Amino acid sequence: MAIHGKDPFILTRSQAYIGVLIDDLVVKGISEPYRMLTSTAEYRLLLRQDNADLRLSEAGYRVGLLSEARYQIFLQKKAMIEEGFKTLRETVISPKDEILIELMTENHSVLPKHGLTLLELLRRPELSYAALKALPQMPKYPLEVEEQLDIQVRYEGYIDKQEAQVRQFNKLEQKSLPQDVDFISIQGLSMEAREKLNLHKPETLGHASRITGITPADISVLLIYLEQQNLRSSKERNV
Repeated sequence: MAIHGKDPFILTRSQAYIGVLIDDLVVKGISEPYRMLTSTAEYRLLLRQDNADLRLSEAGYRVGLLSEARYQIFLQKKAMIEEGFKTLRETVISPKDEILIELMTENHSVLPKHGLTLLELLRRPELSYAALKALPQMPKYPLEVEEQLDIQVRYEGYIDKQEAQVRQFNKLEQKSLPQDVDFISIQGLSMEAREKLNLHKPETLGHASRITGITPADISVLLIYLEQQNLRSSKERNV
């Protein structure tokens, strides 16, 4: 990438397992044999096998690893998923719909007292996407698109929570730590944290948070330290 004058190609911990592997080796070092286990990834709900193309196709195309034809197939799938979500959210089924009544009875699901969207029906554990296709209003797509809609709807709350964690983590990644800071002198850090931070010299708070032995309390201390340093620098500039 550098030879062509392009930005480095970096996969993050929330994008791919290889991103977790590389980050672990860089941050934690290799003082002992390393095995890439799924348990080492904190965003496992996002790193699923079924959504690998949705996670990586854009990046692969950008660096020339994905052909134009394959990329167009990906864009079509992505568009169908977005269209499917829109239909599921906006289409309301009447509780008096005869097909719905028959469907609910067959699947031992409680009959609704008012209209429900297709999205609300799909969230019911006893109803699958395949079963709901008996309804004329249910969108019909290739199997892989329907499976993706099914998974994302059923686990939407958990996925949203994990994506919020990723956004919070990205904020920490954007907070740089001075490279000349003496962590030993920072009051409030545990002695273990001071020694490990001084050893690894993390560039960002996100980097620091991934070092073994660094606790959320230590990160809070570093946040306060950065705020104090920024305030001090601001006062010095105004003098």
